[in-house]
Amino acid sequence: MPDPGLSPLQSSLPAAAARFGADVLANAQVNAHINAPAHVAAALPSAPTLPFGRGPAAGDVPVDAPVEVPVTEGGPSAAMERILRGPSGLGTAALSLARRAEPPMPPEAEVSVAPVEALHIPGLYYHPVPEPDPARVAELSRRIKDWALDEIELYPEDWEGEFDGFSTGRYMVACHPDAPTIDHLMIAARLMVAENAVDDMYCEDHGGSPIGLGGRLLLAHTALDPLHTTKEYHPGWAESLHADAPRRSYRSAMEYFVQQSTPSQADRFRHDMARLHLGYLAEGAWAQTDHMPEVWEYLAMRQFNNFRPCPTITDTVGGYELPADLHAQPAMQRVLALAGNVSTIVNDLYSYTKELASPGRHLNLPVVIAEREGVSERDAYLKAVEVHNELMHDFESESAALAAACPVPSLLRFLRGVAVWVDGNHYWHQTNTYRYSLPDFW
Repeated sequence: MPDPGLSPLQSSLPAAAARFGADVLANAQVNAHINAPAHVAAALPSAPTLPFGRGPAAGDVPVDAPVEVPVTEGGPSAAMERILRGPSGLGTAALSLARRAEPPMPPEAEVSVAPVEALHIPGLYYHPVPEPDPARVAELSRRIKDWALDEIELYPEDWEGEFDGFSTGRYMVACHPDAPTIDHLMIAARLMVAENAVDDMYCEDHGGSPIGLGGRLLLAHTALDPLHTTKEYHPGWAESLHADAPRRSYRSAMEYFVQQSTPSQADRFRHDMARLHLGYLAEGAWAQTDHMPEVWEYLAMRQFNNFRPCPTITDTVGGYELPADLHAQPAMQRVLALAGNVSTIVNDLYSYTKELASPGRHLNLPVVIAEREGVSERDAYLKAVEVHNELMHDFESESAALAAACPVPSLLRFLRGVAVWVDGNHYWHQTNTYRYSLPDFW
């Protein structure tokens, strides 16, 4: 029987947008700046998303006037102009996807981008970002280390250098410039550290193994998605959440998260963490059977074993909520999947030499391409760069299409936040020379 292919689906975005209607648009300023101080409101319009140049200064042109968008090779089409300038009308000025100069940004020459010691992959498509606020970086770094050491006893003393070298503070401030407070940034920082603890100690460098991985991940997942059992057996489960550092970190990070998130945001995060754990299990199974996946199989695994849980909480960290039915739209799910995929291929590219130097065989996109397509390591790496670039362009075009189809303020801010997260994630990889180096292919 022939494959009938995919059935045509009608988008429900117009209906979803209509449910939020005029009341949402009229309160857009509230939705966009919940409890945000002035410096956060400033961060929203100036946060880097796409390389489309800066919009007009306040007072130069009306809010809904066209923004000149330079188009570079491989960049956005002319249709992006309408999307980038965002919605017009009461309370929507701060939600444009184009950069605006209200409040004014420093001149370009004064905006610090990636340091000189940053790594540079020729041909990689990405957007430079301003240096994260050093005061926020320092305070967040102090707080996350105190949490890791004093609250959950995450690591022994001889791991301190690795913890500092990870630069969690710089990472999270770069990815969430619109976070209202350090407490909001700590939501993302705790979860990031906890996810890395599970990966390192269950799967990777610090005692990880594919043998028995499923059982360890299942029990750790109950720290995020709690067990509902009888009174007799509940104490045993509750005690198990303190049994090892990964479970302690998950339990504590999730407790803080649910205090500042809505029930739908918490459920969304649990779902994405289940996706992540499924990806861990697939990679672990391949390691046990010494399976070299096809390139498409590897990319399928990486769509689950990837960074998606991080950008999906961008609204919680920003102090607002993308409503559940908008988040669940297929178009939004595609945008989030592409954001996670492109961010994870960035990790494959920057961690390539680090993984080659580690014991055993580590799967990453250049390794799989070289093996399955019979090309040199250099050509495989360059092909992986091309894969990244195509995914990045798809992410941007799908985001723009969704913004045009459903110009609800909370959705526009969420799309912008995800794009900023993608750029911040690249910035962290590019500038973390403690962890990463590049192959000598150029």
